[in-house]
Amino acid sequence: MDKESIAVLIPAHNEARTIGKLVDNILEIVDYVCVVDDGSNDNTGNIAKQHGAIVITHPVCKGKGAALKTGFQHFQNLPYDVIIAMDGDGQHPVSDLHVFIEAIKKNKKAGIIVGKRKIIGSDMPPIRRLTNLSMSILISILAFQWIPDSQNGFRAIRKKVVENMLIITNHFETETEILLRACWKGVKISSVPVSTIYQSEKSKIKPIRDTIKFFLMLLKICVYHGRKTRL
Repeated sequence: MDKESIAVLIPAHNEARTIGKLVDNILEIVDYVCVVDDGSNDNTGNIAKQHGAIVITHPVCKGKGAALKTGFQHFQNLPYDVIIAMDGDGQHPVSDLHVFIEAIKKNKKAGIIVGKRKIIGSDMPPIRRLTNLSMSILISILAFQWIPDSQNGFRAIRKKVVENMLIITNHFETETEILLRACWKGVKISSVPVSTIYQSEKSKIKPIRDTIKFFLMLLKICVYHGRKTRL
Protein backbone atom coordinates (compact mmCIF):
# COMPACT_ATOMS: atom_id res chain seq x y z
CA MET A 1 0.00 0.00 0.00
CA ASP A 2 1.42 3.38 -1.01
CA LYS A 3 0.75 6.80 0.48
CA GLU A 4 -1.72 7.62 -2.31
CA SER A 5 -4.13 5.20 -0.60
CA ILE A 6 -3.85 6.96 2.77
CA ALA A 7 -5.48 10.18 3.94
CA VAL A 8 -5.59 12.05 7.24
CA LEU A 9 -8.74 13.14 9.07
CA ILE A 10 -8.58 15.85 11.75
CA PRO A 11 -11.62 16.70 13.88
CA ALA A 12 -10.88 20.22 15.13
CA HIS A 13 -12.50 22.70 17.48
CA ASN A 14 -10.78 26.05 18.10
CA GLU A 15 -7.33 24.93 16.94
CA ALA A 16 -6.33 28.08 15.03
CA ARG A 17 -2.99 28.24 16.84
CA THR A 18 -1.78 24.84 15.67
CA ILE A 19 -3.81 23.77 12.64
CA GLY A 20 -1.84 25.57 9.92
CA LYS A 21 1.57 24.14 10.75
CA LEU A 22 -0.01 20.76 11.40
CA VAL A 23 -1.57 20.61 7.94
CA ASP A 24 1.67 21.79 6.32
CA ASN A 25 3.65 19.02 8.00
CA ILE A 26 1.10 16.32 7.19
CA LEU A 27 1.02 17.25 3.50
CA GLU A 28 4.73 16.55 3.34
CA ILE A 29 3.89 12.90 4.05
CA VAL A 30 0.44 12.26 2.55
CA ASP A 31 -1.43 14.06 -0.21
CA TYR A 32 -4.86 14.56 1.34
CA VAL A 33 -5.96 16.09 4.63
CA CYS A 34 -9.58 16.60 5.63
CA VAL A 35 -10.26 18.92 8.57
CA VAL A 36 -13.74 18.85 10.07
CA ASP A 37 -14.13 22.23 11.75
CA ASP A 38 -16.55 21.41 14.54
CA GLY A 39 -18.20 24.77 15.20
CA SER A 40 -15.00 26.68 15.98
CA ASN A 41 -15.38 30.31 16.96
CA ASP A 42 -11.82 31.15 15.93
CA ASN A 43 -10.28 30.92 12.45
CA THR A 44 -9.56 27.18 12.47
CA GLY A 45 -11.37 26.34 9.24
CA ASN A 46 -10.02 29.22 7.18
CA ILE A 47 -6.45 28.62 8.30
CA ALA A 48 -6.68 24.90 7.52
CA LYS A 49 -8.04 25.69 4.06
CA GLN A 50 -5.30 28.24 3.39
CA HIS A 51 -2.69 25.61 4.20
CA GLY A 52 -4.12 23.06 1.78
CA ALA A 53 -6.64 21.00 3.73
CA ILE A 54 -10.12 20.14 2.54
CA VAL A 55 -12.41 21.66 5.17
CA ILE A 56 -15.91 20.62 6.18
CA THR A 57 -17.61 22.92 8.65
CA HIS A 58 -20.18 22.19 11.33
CA PRO A 59 -22.05 25.46 12.00
CA VAL A 60 -22.21 24.56 15.71
CA CYS A 61 -20.07 22.30 17.87
CA LYS A 62 -21.51 18.78 17.67
CA GLY A 63 -18.67 16.89 19.35
CA LYS A 64 -15.54 15.03 18.32
CA GLY A 65 -17.46 11.88 17.47
CA ALA A 66 -19.83 13.78 15.21
CA ALA A 67 -16.83 15.33 13.46
CA LEU A 68 -15.32 11.88 12.92
CA LYS A 69 -18.60 10.61 11.47
CA THR A 70 -18.75 13.58 9.10
CA GLY A 71 -15.20 12.80 8.01
CA PHE A 72 -15.94 9.11 7.42
CA GLN A 73 -18.93 10.09 5.29
CA HIS A 74 -16.75 12.47 3.29
CA PHE A 75 -14.28 9.68 2.49
CA GLN A 76 -16.94 7.19 1.48
CA ASN A 77 -16.64 7.87 -2.26
CA LEU A 78 -12.99 8.91 -2.32
CA PRO A 79 -10.15 6.59 -3.43
CA TYR A 80 -8.50 6.19 -0.02
CA ASP A 81 -8.36 2.81 1.66
CA VAL A 82 -7.00 3.97 5.00
CA ILE A 83 -7.97 6.99 7.13
CA ILE A 84 -5.53 8.12 9.80
CA ALA A 85 -7.35 10.13 12.48
CA MET A 86 -5.36 12.54 14.61
CA ASP A 87 -6.05 15.54 16.83
CA GLY A 88 -5.67 19.14 15.74
CA ASP A 89 -3.98 20.45 18.88
CA GLY A 90 -0.46 19.33 18.05
CA GLN A 91 -0.28 16.55 20.68
CA HIS A 92 0.18 13.90 18.00
CA PRO A 93 3.62 14.25 16.35
CA VAL A 94 3.29 14.23 12.57
CA SER A 95 6.47 12.17 12.28
CA ASP A 96 4.55 9.22 13.76
CA LEU A 97 2.52 9.03 10.56
CA HIS A 98 5.46 7.06 9.17
CA VAL A 99 4.98 4.53 11.97
CA PHE A 100 1.34 4.02 10.99
CA ILE A 101 2.11 3.82 7.28
CA GLU A 102 4.72 1.12 7.85
CA ALA A 103 2.38 -0.78 10.17
CA ILE A 104 -0.42 -0.66 7.61
CA LYS A 105 1.87 -2.10 4.95
CA LYS A 106 3.13 -4.92 7.17
CA ASN A 107 -0.02 -5.82 9.10
CA LYS A 108 -2.61 -6.44 6.42
CA LYS A 109 -4.93 -8.31 8.79
CA ALA A 110 -5.43 -5.36 11.16
CA GLY A 111 -8.54 -3.30 10.48
CA ILE A 112 -7.61 -0.63 13.03
CA ILE A 113 -4.16 0.29 14.30
CA VAL A 114 -4.20 2.35 17.49
CA GLY A 115 -1.32 4.47 18.73
CA LYS A 116 0.15 3.28 22.02
CA ARG A 117 1.55 6.00 24.25
CA LYS A 118 4.05 5.41 26.99
CA ILE A 119 1.71 5.70 29.97
CA ILE A 120 3.80 4.53 32.92
CA GLY A 121 6.84 6.73 33.57
CA SER A 122 5.74 9.42 31.11
CA ASP A 123 4.76 13.10 31.41
CA MET A 124 1.09 12.16 31.11
CA PRO A 125 -0.94 13.88 33.88
CA PRO A 126 -1.61 11.37 36.71
CA ILE A 127 -5.41 11.49 36.50
CA ARG A 128 -5.27 10.88 32.75
CA ARG A 129 -2.79 8.02 33.27
CA LEU A 130 -5.13 6.32 35.74
CA THR A 131 -8.16 6.84 33.51
CA ASN A 132 -6.41 5.52 30.41
CA LEU A 133 -5.12 2.39 32.15
CA SER A 134 -8.46 1.51 33.73
CA MET A 135 -10.46 2.23 30.59
CA SER A 136 -8.06 0.22 28.42
CA ILE A 137 -8.40 -2.80 30.69
CA LEU A 138 -12.20 -2.54 30.68
CA ILE A 139 -12.43 -2.04 26.91
CA SER A 140 -10.04 -4.93 26.26
CA ILE A 141 -12.24 -7.23 28.32
CA LEU A 142 -15.36 -6.16 26.42
CA ALA A 143 -13.57 -6.34 23.06
CA PHE A 144 -12.00 -9.77 23.65
CA GLN A 145 -8.73 -8.26 22.42
CA TRP A 146 -5.90 -6.51 24.23
CA ILE A 147 -5.96 -2.80 23.36
CA PRO A 148 -3.26 -1.18 25.54
CA ASP A 149 -4.22 2.45 24.84
CA SER A 150 -7.89 2.41 23.90
CA GLN A 151 -8.35 6.13 24.63
CA ASN A 152 -5.76 7.25 22.07
CA GLY A 153 -7.38 9.09 19.17
CA PHE A 154 -4.30 8.73 16.96
CA ARG A 155 -5.23 5.70 14.88
CA ALA A 156 -5.33 4.26 11.38
CA ILE A 157 -8.66 2.83 10.23
CA ARG A 158 -9.24 0.85 7.08
CA LYS A 159 -12.18 2.55 5.41
CA LYS A 160 -14.11 -0.69 4.94
CA VAL A 161 -14.27 -1.06 8.75
CA VAL A 162 -16.41 2.06 9.22
CA GLU A 163 -18.27 2.18 5.90
CA ASN A 164 -21.46 0.54 7.18
CA MET A 165 -20.93 1.05 10.89
CA LEU A 166 -23.87 2.47 12.84
CA ILE A 167 -22.33 4.89 15.37
CA ILE A 168 -24.76 6.26 17.95
CA THR A 169 -22.50 8.61 19.94
CA ASN A 170 -21.16 12.08 19.13
CA HIS A 171 -18.44 12.96 21.62
CA PHE A 172 -15.18 11.53 22.98
CA GLU A 173 -16.79 8.17 23.69
CA THR A 174 -17.22 7.63 19.93
CA GLU A 175 -13.61 6.48 19.61
CA THR A 176 -14.32 3.68 22.07
CA GLU A 177 -17.60 2.81 20.40
CA ILE A 178 -15.80 2.35 17.08
CA LEU A 179 -13.29 -0.03 18.66
CA LEU A 180 -15.97 -2.15 20.30
CA ARG A 181 -18.21 -2.35 17.25
CA ALA A 182 -15.24 -3.27 15.09
CA CYS A 183 -14.10 -5.98 17.51
CA TRP A 184 -17.57 -7.47 17.75
CA LYS A 185 -17.58 -7.76 13.95
CA GLY A 186 -14.33 -9.73 14.12
CA VAL A 187 -11.98 -6.90 13.14
CA LYS A 188 -8.43 -7.29 14.39
CA ILE A 189 -7.06 -4.34 16.39
CA SER A 190 -3.31 -3.74 16.48
CA SER A 191 -1.15 -1.12 18.21
CA VAL A 192 2.02 0.80 17.41
CA PRO A 193 4.16 2.93 19.75
CA VAL A 194 3.68 6.68 19.33
CA SER A 195 4.77 9.81 21.14
CA THR A 196 2.53 12.45 22.67
CA ILE A 197 3.37 16.09 23.31
CA TYR A 198 1.66 17.25 26.50
CA GLN A 199 1.08 20.99 26.46
CA SER A 200 -0.14 23.55 28.95
CA GLU A 201 -3.62 23.88 27.43
CA LYS A 202 -6.53 22.58 29.47
CA SER A 203 -7.91 19.29 28.22
CA LYS A 204 -11.27 19.43 26.42
CA ILE A 205 -12.30 16.22 28.17
CA LYS A 206 -14.67 16.76 31.11
CA PRO A 207 -14.02 13.81 33.46
CA ILE A 208 -17.45 13.52 35.11
CA ARG A 209 -19.54 14.36 32.04
CA ASP A 210 -17.53 12.21 29.66
CA THR A 211 -17.34 9.27 32.07
CA ILE A 212 -21.15 9.28 32.31
CA LYS A 213 -21.41 9.43 28.52
CA PHE A 214 -18.91 6.61 28.26
CA PHE A 215 -20.93 4.24 30.43
CA LEU A 216 -24.20 5.23 28.75
CA MET A 217 -22.56 4.40 25.43
CA LEU A 218 -21.50 0.98 26.74
CA LEU A 219 -25.02 0.27 27.95
CA LYS A 220 -26.63 1.31 24.65
CA ILE A 221 -24.36 -0.59 22.31
CA CYS A 222 -24.38 -3.72 24.49
CA VAL A 223 -28.19 -3.69 24.37
CA TYR A 224 -28.19 -3.12 20.62
CA HIS A 225 -25.61 -5.85 20.12
CA GLY A 226 -27.66 -8.25 22.20
CA ARG A 227 -30.64 -7.56 19.95
CA LYS A 228 -28.42 -8.23 16.93
CA THR A 229 -28.96 -4.71 15.67
CA ARG A 230 -26.80 -3.83 12.66
CA LEU A 231 -23.33 -2.77 13.81
